[in-house]
Amino acid sequence: MNTTKWVAALSIAATIYLTPQITIAQDSLFIIPRPKVQIAKAGHYIYTTKTEVFASPDFKDAASLLKEHPYLKFDQVSTLKNLKQLPKQGVILIKAAKEDTLATNAYRLEITSHNIVITAHQPQALLNGISTLRQIAYTRTDTKSLPAVWIEDQPAFGYRGLMLDVSRHFLPITFLKKYIDLLSLYKLNTFHWHLTDGAGWRLEIKKYPKLTQFAAWRTDANWKNWWSNGRKYAEMGSPSAFGGYYTAEQAKELISYAAKRGITVIPEIEMPAHSEEVLAAYPNLSCYGLPYKNSEFCIGNEETFTFLQNVLDEVLDIFPSKYIHIGGDEADKTAWKQCPKCQKLIKAHDLKDEHGLQSYAIKRIEAYLTSKGRKLIGWDEILEGGLAPNATVMSWRGEKGGIEAANSGHDVIMTPGSHLYLDSYQTNPIGQPEAIGGYLPLKKVYSYQPIPTEIDPAKQKHVLGVQANVWAEYMPTANQVDYMVFPRVIALSEVAWTSIPQKSWEDFQSRLQKHYRLLQQLNVNYYPPSNSLSILSSFDMLKKLAQVTINSEQFQPEIRYTLDGSTPTSKSSVYKDGISLNQTGIVKAVIFKDQVPAGKVQELTIDLHKAIGKKVTYNNKYSSNYPAQKELNLVNGQTGDLTYGDGQWQGFLGDLDITIDLENPESLQQLKMRFMQLTGPGVYMPANVKIALSADGINFKTIPQVDNDVPDTDASLRFKTFIFDLKGNTARYLRITAKNEKKGFMFTDEVVVY
Repeated sequence: MNTTKWVAALSIAATIYLTPQITIAQDSLFIIPRPKVQIAKAGHYIYTTKTEVFASPDFKDAASLLKEHPYLKFDQVSTLKNLKQLPKQGVILIKAAKEDTLATNAYRLEITSHNIVITAHQPQALLNGISTLRQIAYTRTDTKSLPAVWIEDQPAFGYRGLMLDVSRHFLPITFLKKYIDLLSLYKLNTFHWHLTDGAGWRLEIKKYPKLTQFAAWRTDANWKNWWSNGRKYAEMGSPSAFGGYYTAEQAKELISYAAKRGITVIPEIEMPAHSEEVLAAYPNLSCYGLPYKNSEFCIGNEETFTFLQNVLDEVLDIFPSKYIHIGGDEADKTAWKQCPKCQKLIKAHDLKDEHGLQSYAIKRIEAYLTSKGRKLIGWDEILEGGLAPNATVMSWRGEKGGIEAANSGHDVIMTPGSHLYLDSYQTNPIGQPEAIGGYLPLKKVYSYQPIPTEIDPAKQKHVLGVQANVWAEYMPTANQVDYMVFPRVIALSEVAWTSIPQKSWEDFQSRLQKHYRLLQQLNVNYYPPSNSLSILSSFDMLKKLAQVTINSEQFQPEIRYTLDGSTPTSKSSVYKDGISLNQTGIVKAVIFKDQVPAGKVQELTIDLHKAIGKKVTYNNKYSSNYPAQKELNLVNGQTGDLTYGDGQWQGFLGDLDITIDLENPESLQQLKMRFMQLTGPGVYMPANVKIALSADGINFKTIPQVDNDVPDTDASLRFKTFIFDLKGNTARYLRITAKNEKKGFMFTDEVVVY
C-alpha cells in the first residue's frame, strides 16, 4: 500500500465530506457513527465461499472478531510478514508503519474489488475498523457484494460508555453478551456494570457469602411492589425469592468476551449509600446495628472499611479495569447525624459536617484504590465536602458537577439525566410500558454536546467522554431493556464518536433507516418510530403571530393538516416547515401513507388570548429547579410538550398563587389552565384551582373553585385542563391559586384568558 497516495487523496476529499450538509459519499453505505472521511471508489468486493485472512503479528488476536462477520468465512489467520508485498486477495489487517500519518487511535479501511485492507497503529483502533466492516454487512440488502470505499476514522472522545443496572432486575449472561456485541458494532468502548444497589447484590464475594445467599434475593419480582411493601430480602432457595447473582468466573468470562470486542467492563459497587441490601445481611455495618433501618454504611465504624476493602480486593481480582465505580450518590445523612461513632469521627478529623464525613469516606476508598493501581470514579455527589485528589466524576445531575470538576482539574464523564438517561419515556407515555418518567426522544439524545461552554478551554481536555445510563426499575425483562435502549443508544454512539461540525440530525436519520435491518437480524426488540405527531406552538410577541411546528419520529413523512378543526384528508395541505397563525384556531394533522391516514389525528388549539405578555406576580415562587421561562412562562402563548423538563412546564413545590394584571379592565368569557400528573417521579394534580377577580387589585370576587377528578392512583401520564366560565365578569386582576395537597410537584404551562 502506498501511504503517500492515500494521504493525498484524504486532503482532496476532506473538504467535501467534512461539510455536514453534504450527504454520505457512498449512497449504499450508511455507517453509524459517521466516519471522519468516507470516499466512494469504483468497483465492488464480492464475497466468496472462503476468504483468506492475513494479519500483522500484533493483530492476530484482534482478527478473531472477523469470525462474527456474517459473510466472511475463513479457517485461520495467516501471519503477514512482508508489508511491501501485500496479498492481492482476501482481508488484510496491517499494523501501520511509524511514519504513517494515521492518528494513533484511528483506523483506515480500504475496500477494493480485490481485497479489504484495515490499517491501524493499535489493536483497539483495528477493532473499530472491523466493527465498521461488520456493520456495513448487516445494514446492506445486497449480501453478495460490498462497494469499494476508502475510510479514515477516529473517535472524538476516548470514553464512550453505556451503563446497565442489573440490581433492580437480574439479567442473564447470555443477554449481557448480546448487549456487548451491539456496543461493539457501534464503537462504544465501555460497559459500566451497575452490580449492587438496594434492590439486590449481584456479584459473588467469597469472603461474604450472605451477599449472594441473602442480599441478592428479594421477596417480590416486581420492583415497584417490592419498593412499596416493606423492601425485604429472602434466603436463596425460598419459594418467594427473586433475584440472582454472577459468580466470579461468570464475571471474568464476560470481561474476557468484552475485551475481545474492544470493550472495558467497569464494575460499580455502591458506597456509602444505596446499600440497604448489604446492611440487611450485615447489620453491624449500619449506624443502628439493625437491618432495614437505613441505607448508608456507618462511616464511624472501622468494620465498614474492613468490609469495603475486603470486597474491593475480590472485585479487583475479577476486574482488570483502570476505573472502579463506587457510586457515592444520594446519601441520606440522617443516621450519621444521630450516630455517636460518626459524630466522634467528625470531631476527631476536624470535619466540617456530614458532607465532610462522606468526603472522608470517599477519599479513604480512593486512597485504597490508588494503592492498588486503580482509579476511583463516582457520581457527582462525590464532590460534596471536597473531592478526592485523583477521583473522576460522572456528572448526572445536569452538567454543573462536571463543569465544577473539570474547571478544578478533575477528569469528567458527562452523563446528564436530561439527555442520557434511557429509563425516560422516548415517546408519548400514553400507551407505553410504564417508565420512571421524563421524556427523552431520539432527537434529544442526538442533540447532546458533551463539552459545556462553561468549561475553560484549557480544561476541556478533562472531559473524557460521555455515557448513557439504563436504570432498570421498570425494565423487568431483557426485551424491555432492548426496547428502551435501541435506537437511542445508536444516537449516543455518534455523540461520543463524531465531532460536532460533522454531525447532522437529518443525515443521521437517513442512515438510521438502514440500521433497523441490523437490529432485526440480531433479534433486538427495539422501539419502532411512532406514527403519532407532536404539535407545538410558540408566540412571536413582536409580530403577534403563533408559530406552529409539527414533529414526527418517522423519516420524511407526508403530514397533512387543517386549520379549521376539520379532519385532514389526502387533499389537505402538506406540512413543510412551519405554520403561522394570527388568530385562535385548531390545528389537526395526521401522517398519510399511500393516500391513507397512518395514525391517529393529532390536534392542538392555538390560543391567542388576552393574557399573553401581561405581567404575572408570583405570590408563591415557582421551584428553582423548574423555572421554565420564569415570569413570562404562564403568559407566553406557548404550551408544554410531554415532559415537565421541556422548559415550558413550570414547577411548584408548594401551592401555586399568582396574580395576572391585564393592564385594563376586560370583559371576560373563560379562563383555562392545564396541569400534568405523573406519579412515578412525584408529579401530581392540584386538589383544586380557585380564581378571584378584581378591578383594583385590592378587593377580589371569588369564582367557584374547580376540583380535581384525576385519581392519584393512576400511574400513567395525565393532563387536565381546569376551565372556568367567566361570562358576565369584568376585571383587570386575576388571582389564581392551586392547592398542592400531595406535597409533590405541580406543573402547569399556560394561563389562557378570553
